[in-house]
Amino acid sequence: MATQMPTRAEFEALLNEQLGGAGEDGFEGRVVKGTVTAIENGYAVVDVGLKSEGRIPLKEFSRGENDHGLTVGSEVEVFVDRVENADGEAMLSRDRARREAAWDKLESEFGEGKRVEGRIFGRVKGGFTVDLDGAVAFLPGSQVDIRPVRDVTPLMDVPQPFQILKMDRRRGNIVVSRRAVLEETRAEQRSELINDLVEGQIIEGVVKNITDYGAFVDLGGIDGLLHVTDMSYKRINHPSEVIAIGDTVTVQIVRINAETQRISLGMKQLESDPWDGVSAKYPVGMKLTGQVTNITEYGAFVELEPGIEGLVHVSEMSWTKKNVHPGKIVSTSQEVEVVVLEVDSDKRRISLGLKQAQRNPWEEFSEKHPIGSVVEGEVKNATEFGLFIGLDGDVDGMVHMSDIAWGISGEDALALHRKGEVVKAVVLDVDVEKERISLGMKQLEKGAPSADGAASASSLRKNQTVTVTVLEVRDGGLEVQVGENGATGFIKRSDLGRDRDEQRPDRFQVGQKVDAMVIGFDRSKKPNFSIKARQIAEEKEAVAQFGSSDSGASLGDILGAALKKGQE
Repeated sequence: MATQMPTRAEFEALLNEQLGGAGEDGFEGRVVKGTVTAIENGYAVVDVGLKSEGRIPLKEFSRGENDHGLTVGSEVEVFVDRVENADGEAMLSRDRARREAAWDKLESEFGEGKRVEGRIFGRVKGGFTVDLDGAVAFLPGSQVDIRPVRDVTPLMDVPQPFQILKMDRRRGNIVVSRRAVLEETRAEQRSELINDLVEGQIIEGVVKNITDYGAFVDLGGIDGLLHVTDMSYKRINHPSEVIAIGDTVTVQIVRINAETQRISLGMKQLESDPWDGVSAKYPVGMKLTGQVTNITEYGAFVELEPGIEGLVHVSEMSWTKKNVHPGKIVSTSQEVEVVVLEVDSDKRRISLGLKQAQRNPWEEFSEKHPIGSVVEGEVKNATEFGLFIGLDGDVDGMVHMSDIAWGISGEDALALHRKGEVVKAVVLDVDVEKERISLGMKQLEKGAPSADGAASASSLRKNQTVTVTVLEVRDGGLEVQVGENGATGFIKRSDLGRDRDEQRPDRFQVGQKVDAMVIGFDRSKKPNFSIKARQIAEEKEAVAQFGSSDSGASLGDILGAALKKGQE
């Protein structure tokens, strides 16, 4: 049996009952139910029980005029804006009704922290507009996705969940976030996925992003970090040398942090470790060839094989170039010959030597230029104590100021030479361990010991008394020579006699022969003589010979006898 439609009076009575008997004035600003009485010219005529009906555009019931889904007799909820306008019609709105209903629902869901469903339908400055079933909300651009999205078109007009961040009904403001929903969902998924993963597990993933320090790999809903140091045993300057975005890679789960939900991945762990047995493979002293991979202030790294690098410390790079940046000795990608100095398998360190692969230049110099040989070189530097001469093999020799010239002081001798001058010198000594070469220049001058003289000097002994000939008289003493072609030496002014009057060089003449005692040798093996030391030695001998208590001789007698013996 068909239900009889209520009369207009009955319908008005029901509305008054619902609205608490507010009368027609109570309709304004309220959402009420009405009945569609006609559909014409793109409008729906709705009767809400007032004196007159109202007309509502069909587009307010749907997004198109032909899919509004209304028929005559359909019941709809509408918002009464005004009871009667100038034309005597009720001012009704379906959109306002939907918004009011939506706000009621949204306020309830916001208070409970629930997600709401909406559609992104427009762009505005700084973000987008979202339809929350009648209420319009603002979606900031930063809240669209977890990562920046270049094209939002696929997300437009698609029902999807949002989280309400803030709402103010009085001002009509609602701010929502899609990102918060994604992060929450992702966190839930991560927890589920992490529970299924274990350290040491081998798994496949897709490279999503590459940074300077590594790459992020998608393991099927959860990302793991593949650090650049875990990509390969060999040196990698940038992850892009090994992988690219979109590559499918096989990795091992190295570590899982349950608190932060961070996963560390590794690729080199799936390869054999080249450091196994490295001590036996590269014994100390072994010479081999490698490639320079990196240069720092403290040295250079040399790759011996993929995954095995050794460090050549700056102190082991060159025999002769001291305090020089490694980049001035070697260059990246250069093939170099090195020697293994030390191997530490536990710390994965190999110390290499570059200079040890070359012959010690001081040893080589010593073989080519024995003591006594004459060399030629350029004055590289003059210091307060001597000259440094550049020699063969990129080594330096030093001429002490006392070995520069005869007859003048060391300071005056230094002033005779300048930087860049080419000079000749005699090799006096080579100390390979201390990397020192001693040279002499005055030994090439006239009066310097010859080969025979050098032999004669080597036959002299300390405290030996010999007869010498005065070669030159100087303020500081005498230049003398043993025999005619013997070794030359020097008698200092203070060694010319015991008394001050005897210590005057001008009392001697060139060619005069005197007896003197050998008291030592200088750095060039040249003997030093002393008349004073000879006198003291003869006095002691006389006292020992004549000074016994039984002889009854006085001190004058003893000294007289010693003097007579000396004169004889």
